[in-house]
Amino acid sequence: MQKDARRAILEAAAPLIHRQGFNNTGLKEILDAARVPKGSFYFYFKSKEDFGIALVDHIAQGLKEDALAFLEANPRPPLEQLRLFMEHRRDQRIQADCEAGCPIGNLALEMSDLSPAMRGRIRQALDGVTRFYATFLRQAQERGELDPALDADATAAFILDAMEGALLRMKVEKSAEPLDRCRAFVFSKLLA
Repeated sequence: MQKDARRAILEAAAPLIHRQGFNNTGLKEILDAARVPKGSFYFYFKSKEDFGIALVDHIAQGLKEDALAFLEANPRPPLEQLRLFMEHRRDQRIQADCEAGCPIGNLALEMSDLSPAMRGRIRQALDGVTRFYATFLRQAQERGELDPALDADATAAFILDAMEGALLRMKVEKSAEPLDRCRAFVFSKLLA
């Protein structure tokens, strides 16, 4: 029961916080959405910051599971898989009317200067995405599809940085065009 209620709180909070922000989402709203009694929040989390750290882990795990399921359903050579995955993320944002952006990126913008503990966990999540992208690049190098001298880790970090910037601009423009520009540049110039 304890893990189920804790998970229910995290699952209810994730879309609310993604849409409204961490500080703009109240505990009552989260607990009502989770259908968990009001007084139980502090039974599962020591503080709202502790909850925020758990939320980052929850979101990162959900993104990882979505990515792995997508890749398993779409087996292709590594660069093609990376391109399709970036298109998949773009399509998800279009379905959301180009609102909300990246849940981890949003938390990074809002909380990095306010909570060193959350900043550390957000960094771990972003580092995980960088490693995920670098895996595709290394596989492509092993297949002879990319220059072996390319620094896979630095390139993967740049791709993530560019995507996060494109997501930010997407939110401002309410258009997927920044994501399309980013993807086009990555594959026609950076990884060509």
